Amino acid sequence: MKRRDFVQLAGLGLGGLAIPFPMMGNPVSVEAVLEIPLTVSQKKQLADVALNTAKSAGASYADVRIGRYLNQFINTRETRVQGIQSSESFGVGVRVIAKGTWGFASTNEVSTDGIKKATERAIAIAKANSKFQTEPVKLAPVQGYGEVSWNTPIQKNAFEVPVSEKVELLLSTNAAAQKGGANFASSNLFQVNEQKYFASTDGSYIDQDIHRIWPTFTVNVIDRASGKFKSRDAMSAPMGMGYEYMIPKAEDKLLTPTGMVLYRNSYDMIEDATTAARQAKEMISAKSVEPGKYDLVLEPNHLGLTIHESVGHPLELDRILGYEANYAGTSFASIDKLKSGTFNYGSKQVNIFADKTQPGSLGAVGYDDEGVKCKRWDLIKDGILVNFQAIRDQVHMLGQNESHGCAYSQSWSDVQFQRMPNVSLAPGKEPYSIDQMIKDVEKGIYIAGRGSYSIDQQRYNFQFGGTVFYEIKNGQVVGIINDVAYQSNTQEFWNSCVKVCDEKDYRMFGSFFDGKGQPSQVSAVSHGSSTARFNGVNVINTGRTI
Repeated sequence: MKRRDFVQLAGLGLGGLAIPFPMMGNPVSVEAVLEIPLTVSQKKQLADVALNTAKSAGASYADVRIGRYLNQFINTRETRVQGIQSSESFGVGVRVIAKGTWGFASTNEVSTDGIKKATERAIAIAKANSKFQTEPVKLAPVQGYGEVSWNTPIQKNAFEVPVSEKVELLLSTNAAAQKGGANFASSNLFQVNEQKYFASTDGSYIDQDIHRIWPTFTVNVIDRASGKFKSRDAMSAPMGMGYEYMIPKAEDKLLTPTGMVLYRNSYDMIEDATTAARQAKEMISAKSVEPGKYDLVLEPNHLGLTIHESVGHPLELDRILGYEANYAGTSFASIDKLKSGTFNYGSKQVNIFADKTQPGSLGAVGYDDEGVKCKRWDLIKDGILVNFQAIRDQVHMLGQNESHGCAYSQSWSDVQFQRMPNVSLAPGKEPYSIDQMIKDVEKGIYIAGRGSYSIDQQRYNFQFGGTVFYEIKNGQVVGIINDVAYQSNTQEFWNSCVKVCDEKDYRMFGSFFDGKGQPSQVSAVSHGSSTARFNGVNVINTGRTI
């Protein structure tokens, strides 16, 4: 995947995509994605070929991943289907430690001979690299789990739903937006299924079946008299779920004080598109924000991106160590800050945790790509930095002896490395609703949805926009405003957090294409939170020029 494509995909306004979903594999028929090429017992036999070959060649450790990665992307605009693409990528990646050094090789020849040759290449690479290794790889111990399995607990496999039914939903979404006043409307549906088998010399044979889904759209409204136009993107969140996410349930809807309906574990795409058209029309005539200090009420779909950039990335240990400096920068959160035990990341209301077991999240798996059983752990406790994100060959640098279970590879042909787990803000412990929060604000702005953003190379100074902005005066929402962005630095911002709504408001934001590494890989990750308030944040007007 080219970085240019990633930047376009990771940018906002995905509903208007003219470029295709980054298909990691070969085009296949819709029927082919439902085939099962190998049984679990056949995978185990092939995995043992790699493990036995590695051990006989002198490897001190080896793991093998047999992966089948399925993608489907449907793209529509107004009354037309612009594209339907299905793809499959199938192969094997083998990683070894020989002479204290990593070696990796992969093959799409999923056979005894193909896997044996790939393993021999991985051994040869490790031995060649050992000439330049200054100290041997140190792996944290991990339990061998024997033969186990984990599946995303889906209710309805999206790949089994007829394409015609999915197309009908997308076209109905476009029609609802146009009926509501939109001049243009486009909608998309992304679906992913990772069928992954992991085995290692530690004694694990792990079979996992992982599903993700993301519906999204963009509507555009044009005022031909003034020449103004406004866009509004979907308020959906990509989820680690099946097609059941696309079937709206009344109990999952949340009516906000702005009159906007938001969604939790299911999604009403048509209703959201109707609301989007109405809001985009309101934006045409809405006033522009006056710059200054405001109390910000940030809803989860918006706040998730801020968490991702100002907490998730800076607490990745490989970034802190400088491994990502050439591609994506470093981090202000150094190891000495962690070891001090007193570094103030935020206010006492800020409790942020990592968790790859959260139901419905994009990062939810039973075991990571190193065979480590996934778990939850604290990153920030009562505002104090207490841990980072690290994998088997890193945790000894923190004086720890257990991997956090956050290794991931985007495919069988790429080596696994440290990736961000789900990183979330814990909800408030006391009952507190959005209505109560807004009533407590004299001068503020309610921000929903993601927008443009910028953050420096150390993940410290930043600026964030959003999708929809509502002005708050004396505890009342008074209407939509335009051109809002807030500026702060990570510490100042999280220390301005004064209140977090309770768990009844807890929802997730997600990133389907989080890029990292050289060569670049993408991963999917969720960030949960309840609506939170940040006092005295600097707001600028993005529509004014100096």
